[in-house]
Amino acid sequence: MASIETEPLRTVQLDGLVVLKIIKHCRESYPNDVTGQLLGLDDKGVLEVTNCFPFPTDGDEDASGKSYTFQQTITNKEGGGKMNTQYQLDMMRCLRAVNADNNTVGWYRSAHLGNFVDLSLIETQYSYQNSLSAQSVVLIHDVSKSAAQGNLSLRAFRLQDDFMKAYEAKKFTTESLAQAKLSFSNIFEELPVEIHNSHLVTLMLHNIEMPKLEADRLRTLSTFASSQQKELEEARPLAPNFDVLELELDPFMQKNLQYLLDCADVQQQEQNNYQYWQRSVAREQGRMQAWLTKRKQENAQRAQNGQAPLPEDEVNSLFKLPPEPSRLDSMILSAQMHNFTKQINQFAGPSLARLYSIQELQK
Repeated sequence: MASIETEPLRTVQLDGLVVLKIIKHCRESYPNDVTGQLLGLDDKGVLEVTNCFPFPTDGDEDASGKSYTFQQTITNKEGGGKMNTQYQLDMMRCLRAVNADNNTVGWYRSAHLGNFVDLSLIETQYSYQNSLSAQSVVLIHDVSKSAAQGNLSLRAFRLQDDFMKAYEAKKFTTESLAQAKLSFSNIFEELPVEIHNSHLVTLMLHNIEMPKLEADRLRTLSTFASSQQKELEEARPLAPNFDVLELELDPFMQKNLQYLLDCADVQQQEQNNYQYWQRSVAREQGRMQAWLTKRKQENAQRAQNGQAPLPEDEVNSLFKLPPEPSRLDSMILSAQMHNFTKQINQFAGPSLARLYSIQELQK
């Protein structure tokens, strides 16, 4: 892990162009998950992301016809994050040639209906924080959630320090988790995301939001007052979307419930495996205790006969307790289920409010 002491991150600041690049890349490849690199600078607790570029998928070719694939990947010996190093080196070289930011500050990934918490995400993020920079983050853009709720879903995460230490030790037993006070809720640290635009871009957005009306569209002064608001609404490209007022339940909630049930089934299997391990330990401990009781009786009989007692420490070589299974998978499933329940709660609130509003209007 990086040894340079830096100020803890407080927020992630994204340039508007970076946000547009991420959205474009994720939507073009939807529903397939895609990833990319984030470039920028860490300045006094603010991670400024000023540029990004996508990672190629299998079979993608550059302008010279050179094909990049993920079949030949290099896995970091300390972390496990897989990346096409040759493609990244080529991109860094090109960015450096045009005097663009080429300092890696993290990566981004697309998601589907909030389903992104998995072992692959943890391995890759651990590799970034352990090998590149402790301030590296991962941005998650959920395309389906953005389309369902009408708001941009873009979240920033990083692994907490306590979890980084536990993952480095590769020990996720019940005792170690209790000592480190780790649970599914403190695997990731979510950071607030801010979108930053230059003054020229902000001015352009204001001009797009409120365009000037053409003179030939205003027929008479008498009709101007009544038609002014209507003309403004028609000419505004960023007009409000009234589709969110529809009473029909969106498939977004149904899919979340389905994924939540699938996670619950897998979690039940993990719990059954853990209970099987507990029963195996109890059986083995019973055999060990029975052997020790028998050996003590033999030693008592040998003492009466004036013979030397037999050693009792042979129990450790004759019986072996089965190792405890890792609790990491269970933690990841719990974190994913927690994410699904939060999404359902956020989406169910406005839906129920609309239904109750219509019920009151019909009285």
